[in-house]
Amino acid sequence: MKRSHVGLSLASILLSSTALGGHARAAEADAAPSATVGELVVTASKREATVQSLPMSIQAIDDRTLAQQNVTQFADYAKLMPSVTFQTTGPNTATVYMRGVASGLEGNHSGPLPAVGTYLDEQPITTIGGTLDVHVYDIARVEVLPGPQGTLYGASSEAGTLRIITKQPVNHFEAGYNLEGNLVQNGEGGYVAEGFVNIPVNDRIAVRLVGWDEHDSGYIDNVLGSRTFPTSGATFTNAGHTKSAFNWADTVGGRGAVKIDLTDNWTITPTIVAQDQRNKGVFGYEPDVGDLKVQRFQPDSAHDRWYQAALTVQGKIGNLDLTYSGGHFARKVDSLSDYADYSIHYDNAFGSGHYWVDSAGNPLAKPLQSIIGRDRFWKDSHELRVASPATDRLRFILGAFYERQSHWIIQDYVIPGFALSHPGWPNTIWLTDQMRVDRDDAVFGEVTYDVTDKLSVTGGVRWYEFDNRLHGFFGFSAAYNALTGFSSGMGVNNANCLAGLKFRDAPCVNLNKGVSDSGETHKINVEYKINDDVMTYFTYSTGYRPGGVNRNGNLPPYGTDKLSNYELGWKSRWLDRKLTLNGAVFYQNWDQFQFSFLGLNSLTVINNGPTADIYGAEISFAAQVTDGFSLKGGFAYTDAESKKFCGADTTGALIHNCTDANAVILGGAQLPYTPKLKGDVTARYDFDWMDWKAHAQATGTYQTKAEAGLRQADIPLLGEMPSFGTLDLSLGGEKGNLSVELFAKNITDERGQLNRYTPCTLSVCGAAFPGVPRALYVVPIQPRLIGIRVGQTF
Repeated sequence: MKRSHVGLSLASILLSSTALGGHARAAEADAAPSATVGELVVTASKREATVQSLPMSIQAIDDRTLAQQNVTQFADYAKLMPSVTFQTTGPNTATVYMRGVASGLEGNHSGPLPAVGTYLDEQPITTIGGTLDVHVYDIARVEVLPGPQGTLYGASSEAGTLRIITKQPVNHFEAGYNLEGNLVQNGEGGYVAEGFVNIPVNDRIAVRLVGWDEHDSGYIDNVLGSRTFPTSGATFTNAGHTKSAFNWADTVGGRGAVKIDLTDNWTITPTIVAQDQRNKGVFGYEPDVGDLKVQRFQPDSAHDRWYQAALTVQGKIGNLDLTYSGGHFARKVDSLSDYADYSIHYDNAFGSGHYWVDSAGNPLAKPLQSIIGRDRFWKDSHELRVASPATDRLRFILGAFYERQSHWIIQDYVIPGFALSHPGWPNTIWLTDQMRVDRDDAVFGEVTYDVTDKLSVTGGVRWYEFDNRLHGFFGFSAAYNALTGFSSGMGVNNANCLAGLKFRDAPCVNLNKGVSDSGETHKINVEYKINDDVMTYFTYSTGYRPGGVNRNGNLPPYGTDKLSNYELGWKSRWLDRKLTLNGAVFYQNWDQFQFSFLGLNSLTVINNGPTADIYGAEISFAAQVTDGFSLKGGFAYTDAESKKFCGADTTGALIHNCTDANAVILGGAQLPYTPKLKGDVTARYDFDWMDWKAHAQATGTYQTKAEAGLRQADIPLLGEMPSFGTLDLSLGGEKGNLSVELFAKNITDERGQLNRYTPCTLSVCGAAFPGVPRALYVVPIQPRLIGIRVGQTF
C-alpha cells in the first residue's frame, strides 16, 4: 500500500523543511569558485592521480558538480556522461552501455553478462538484473572509464567501467542534512530526506554514517480499458485497478564506514551499505492508449533490497603499496507483473485459449496471466594488488582477482484456476526455477616506463579463466505437454528430466549445462607530454565478455565476445589554465557480439552475432570565463554499425551466406540505444546578493535518435527513439551554514524516450488486433520536476 505521507503537498513539505534549516548538498555546490579550472583527483588507474595527468579517456563528476546538478539517482548523472547510454524498464533495471557497445535486451534476468562493469568503491556490484541505482548522497565522485578496461577491471568491463566513490571517514567532526520537496508533471508530491555524520573516535579511528529516505511520485496513469478473448468470447476490464500516477517508488537506505589507522602505514576500512526500494506500476506508457497512459489489468509491483559488506586494507611493504579489497553482496527482488498482454495477444494470434482449462477440462473464460518473480543474487569478490611508487621511472601494478556470483531465478507464470499446473505449483502454466553461477579468476599487471621526461610507455595484460553454469528447470507441466503434444524439451516428461538430479522444489531437473574458457586481454599505451599543459596518447586495448548457457537448454551455449579498441587522445589546458579541453577519437571492433531476443514462447534466446565496427569521438571542456561565470560540458559522436548476420543453425554454427531479405541483421544496421550524437552544456554564474553567496545555473542536454531493435524483423515493430533535448534550471544561495536551492529538471517537459519494448515476442505483442492495441511500451525520461531544497552543515 502507498505510504500515507506520500501525498503531502509541496507547501507542507517546504514549511517543515524551512523550519529545520539548510543542507549539505547545497553547501558543496556553493563552494567558492576558482579563477582557474580545478583538477579532479581520481583513482581510475588504481592509483590517485588527476584527470589531466592520466593518458586515458575519463568522464568524472565530483561532489561539487553532483550537488550543483541536483543529482540523486543514476539517470541524473548518466545524462551528463556523453559516452554513456542505457536501456531500462524502471528503477534498478538499467543496463549501461558505453561507446555504442550495445545489442539490446541484455537486462533480461537470463541474458548475458553486462558489457559495462559497475563498482561501488573498490567492489564490483555488477548484476545481470540491472545496474544498482545507488542513491547519490555523500558521494565523492562518479567516474566513467569508456573503452575496454579489461586489464585492471576484468570480465564485465569489456566496454567500460562505471565507478561510484563514496566519501570516507575523516579525523574531524562534520555533519549535515538535506530536505527536499518536489512536484512532478502529471504526478504528485515527492521528497528526499538525507543526512550524514562523521565522528572521530580518537586520533586513529573515525566513523561515518549516512542515511536517506526518498519518495518519487509516479507520472503514468492506468486508465480504464477492456479486452475480449476470441476463444471464449469473454470480455474483461481493468475496473478496480485504474489509478493516476500509479508508478511511484519509495527508497530508504544507509551506509556506514569505519576507518582504523593501525599504524602510520596500515589502514583498514570496513563498510556496509544497504538500500530498500518498493515501487508500484510500470514505468513505460502505451502510445496506442495515450501519452503517459497504460491499460494494466492486474497489479504490478517490485520490492528490491540489497546490501554490501566490504573490507579494504591498505598498507606498505617496504616501498610497495599493498591493497586488499573484499566484499559480500546480496540482493533480493520480489516482483509481480501483469501478463495479460501475453494472454490476449496469443489468443488472438493462435487461438491458444483452448489449452487454458480448469479442473473439469473446460476452457477458462478469462485466462489472465501474471508473473511472480523471485530473484536472489549473491556475489563474493576478492582482489589483492601491489603497486610500486608512482614516482619511479619504472613502475608497476600487479594483482590477483577472484569473483563468484550466483543468481537463483524463479519466474512463475500463473493463471487463476489453471488445472494443468505442476504439482506443488498451483495455477502455474510455465515455470523457470534455476540457479546460475558465474565464476571469474584472473591475474593482472601493468608496467609503465618513462623513456624520457616526456615519453612514457605502458603495457598491461590480464589472464582470465571463467566457468559459468546453469542448473534447474524450465518449461510446462507434464499434464500440459500431454494435452498439447508440445514438449520440445521444455517441461516435464521422461525424455527431458535428467535422472538422479534434483533442484530445490522444481518438478525435475531438465537443464544442467556449463561453459568455461580462458584467455587474456591486453593494453598498450604511449603517452607524450608536449609541455606541462598539453599531452597526447595512443591506446590499444582489448576486453571480453564471458559466454554462457541459454535458459532454454535445448539451444547451444553462446560464446565469448571480444572488443578491440584503438584510441588517440589528448589532454590540454589553455589561457593560464582557465580553459581545459580534452578529447579522443577511437575505432572499436566488436567480434561475434552476443545479442538477445525473445524466441519461441517469448523465451529469451542469446546468440553470437556478427562483427560490429564502431567509430567515434569524445570531447569535454571546462572554462572559467570570469571569476563568477563558468561553462563546461562534453559531446560524444558514435557511429556503431553491425555487419550482416544470416543467423545460426540448430547446432549454433553460423550461416555465412544469405540474401538481405533472409538476413537476421542487415549490414550497416545501427547498434541499438546508441544516438550518433549526445552532449551537455552547463552555464553557471556565481554572485553575491546581499549577505548570500548566490548562483544561477542552466544545463542543456541533447541526443539524436536511436534504434530500440537490432534484428531486421524487430526494427519496424519497435520503431525508433526520436532525438530530444532537455533543459534544467536552478537558482540558490548560501548564507553561513544555511543554503537554499530552487530547481527545475526537464523544465520544457520533453518526452524523451529511453526504451521501447514489448513484454512478449515482437511479432505477437507488437501486432494490433481488432479491439486490441499493440502491447508496445515506451519508457520516457521523467516529466518536468520542480523542487526546492534547504539544508545545513555543521
